[in-house]
Amino acid sequence: MVCIQEMNIYFFLFFIYIFTKKITSQAGNIFHMDFPILCFFSSLFLFFDFCRGEGVASFHQNFDVSWGHDHVLALGHGGTRIQLTMDEHSGCGIMSKLKYGSGFFRMRLKLPKRDSTAVVTTYYLHSHTPLHDEVDFEFLGGSKKTILQTNVYTNGVGSREQRIHLWFDPTLDFHSYSILWNHYQLVFYIDNIPIRVFKNNTRLGVGYPTQGMIIEGTLWNGEGWASNGKPINWREGPFKAIYEGFKIEGCPSEGPIISQECETSKYWWNGEKFRQLDPVQQRAYENVRRKYVNYDYCNDRWRYPEAPLECQEQ
Repeated sequence: MVCIQEMNIYFFLFFIYIFTKKITSQAGNIFHMDFPILCFFSSLFLFFDFCRGEGVASFHQNFDVSWGHDHVLALGHGGTRIQLTMDEHSGCGIMSKLKYGSGFFRMRLKLPKRDSTAVVTTYYLHSHTPLHDEVDFEFLGGSKKTILQTNVYTNGVGSREQRIHLWFDPTLDFHSYSILWNHYQLVFYIDNIPIRVFKNNTRLGVGYPTQGMIIEGTLWNGEGWASNGKPINWREGPFKAIYEGFKIEGCPSEGPIISQECETSKYWWNGEKFRQLDPVQQRAYENVRRKYVNYDYCNDRWRYPEAPLECQEQ
């Protein structure tokens, strides 16, 4: 049902765009299309692959509440939509029942409204080991807009932050946030548009996630970390984030090291076409990075006088 709804939206928006904007004489060349058209095709190609395994799953089929149990509420829709709430007493979190060693992990979120300064909403993967692997979507609330921060930890080493100014208001409607993880690359997507790529460069001595990870979502107090010391305005609370889309496309892997089966062609996300971005996705990715990335650790010479090895390979 989600795929049918999103496909209708994709085609409706695309045809509205075509009929309301004159295409330049170069529009026949895919590399000269403007950003909205590139985003449409980039998201559509990945969308069809995801829809192969599309189905509906309730929250309790694949997830549990991890903390703040009285702050997590099912909103109906057959148990497929969950509301996380944070007030002055507590935030809360959810987590998958299993660990996974590869997959295409996707969640639809609608973020807290109002002034959400220092309120942090997350969707991420975490190994829960002493030297942990972690792949983060972190939404940092503000008085006027929300900033997305992504990060990658490997073997306990992180500090690979990138920040993006979103091109839409994430508090008004649901948007899809996805992570493609295979033996070749990690790709972060928003509405199936690639926004960050982290390649497997272990041949260069760069860490890459090799541990099974749990899927998690949290809503918590980020005062002193996410807001440059600005406090939460509790008069705007309680703060609520809604999560939906609990079907998991992943390879279960409960051991400390990823099962070799999770790297095989048995799973569609390990196929050759997912080892790198295709030309349309690459163009959309470059547009996002050029227009919306406002911080990249790779370019921070105060922290890294010499660019980290993985940055030199980009």
